[in-house]
Amino acid sequence: MSVPRCLTVAGSDSGGGAGIQADLKTFTAFRAFGMSVIVALTAQNSCRVVSIHPVPVKFIEDQMDAVLTDIGTDAAKTGMLFSSEIIWSVAGKFREYGVRNIVVDPVMVSKSGGARLLQESAVNSLKSNLLPQCTLVTPNVPEAEVISGIRINGGEEDMVRAGRR
Repeated sequence: MSVPRCLTVAGSDSGGGAGIQADLKTFTAFRAFGMSVIVALTAQNSCRVVSIHPVPVKFIEDQMDAVLTDIGTDAAKTGMLFSSEIIWSVAGKFREYGVRNIVVDPVMVSKSGGARLLQESAVNSLKSNLLPQCTLVTPNVPEAEVISGIRINGGEEDMVRAGRR
């Protein structure tokens, strides 16, 4: 039986509770071989995000090329992507390599302290370029409202409408 190969494309969380670190722990728990492409470095802990340093797009592309030309992937998951440029680059590489089984976690705002993890100007890039390629999107309620443009008042009906949009 072969081991599933899973790629996470996200930010690095110095506190270890989210981002690349959490994804790799999850992959391991499910007996998958985890690989990573780091798109941003964060200085954060369980209380707040201190700062964010985006990785240059060329280096993100180099990481993706290195992993996808050699190891390949059976599934990919995105997390914090930070900017339109990063989203366009990642989506382009997914297309170039025919990556399938893409899970998009549209990380927009930190739960610890409310720091902005996706630039406001990048929301349309996410919606138009990455979401059409994904198999599954896993927004929380505020993210689902931003993506769908539908106000979710806590009812299941609102959630279903937002999910369909």
